[in-house]
Amino acid sequence: MTFRFPTSVLPLLLMLAGPAAAQDEAPARASLEAFTDGLDSLHARFYQQVIGTDGVVQDRSEGEVWLQRPQRFRWAYGGDFPELIVADGERVWIYDEALEQVTVKMQSDAAADSPLTLLTDTGQLDRQFEVREAGEASGLQLLELRSRDAEDDFERVLLGMDGPVLRLMVMEDAFGLRTELRFDGIQRNPELDPSLFRFTPPEGVDVIGDLPIIRPLEAPRVD
Repeated sequence: MTFRFPTSVLPLLLMLAGPAAAQDEAPARASLEAFTDGLDSLHARFYQQVIGTDGVVQDRSEGEVWLQRPQRFRWAYGGDFPELIVADGERVWIYDEALEQVTVKMQSDAAADSPLTLLTDTGQLDRQFEVREAGEASGLQLLELRSRDAEDDFERVLLGMDGPVLRLMVMEDAFGLRTELRFDGIQRNPELDPSLFRFTPPEGVDVIGDLPIIRPLEAPRVD
């Protein structure tokens, strides 16, 4: 059984930095805002594990992520169960290669109230979450986010900052399932090919969801 990063969390990597916090009063938040300040694009590797309530790792995976303001990202999982998630600014395309299936969601629905949007708009931080400093662990300054919406996928999100670099994201849901993401090889503001954020379903796969409406061409007028 495989677990994948929920699309409702995918876009904390896409909003603009808000007012900076005082370093001595809120070191983790100040580090987050230093990281997001001027962030227009990003490329990184990620390592993900899903941990059950019994502390046993249920799934491990890794891959790459690309982000581009405004509201575009590409999230690629490798391994035995490759999966590709592309947000083009209007829709999120989720391609499960093993199932030969593409699921399409409106991006406004998939990204709503997501903690991932905070990486490109930390101005949303206090509106969407209760925020507090959570101390230090393994050399990382921790920032805890608790959603103000009881229906969100995750009850708690922890961001781990290594100076002005995001290294860790931990998400815990109401059932005690914990998803941990560690980032490596982070590049800030690389020049990214626009084609990374476009997706065309491969021939022969099933496509379900909120597909774009293709309007028929009008016949030429004959006077």
